[in-house]
Amino acid sequence: MTHDSHVPDLASLEPVTTFCGNCDCGCPQLFVDPAASEDRRIVLTDDFGQHVQMSATQFADLVTEAKAGRLDTLTPA
Repeated sequence: MTHDSHVPDLASLEPVTTFCGNCDCGCPQLFVDPAASEDRRIVLTDDFGQHVQMSATQFADLVTEAKAGRLDTLTPA
């Protein structure tokens, strides 16, 4: 995963999902950046103006870990 202070132009990204979406607080969002290099194609933004870029393979690993329950300790029951 790569953290970069340069924020990609969100208007040029393909939105995948918004986490929360029940307010106008700048909820975290998941995007695909088709113009980015393979290792930076997935973009996750937070509600503080930060972002993380990762490869589709890294994101797939994250999804696999979540589905296996390995992230369950991070959230309240």
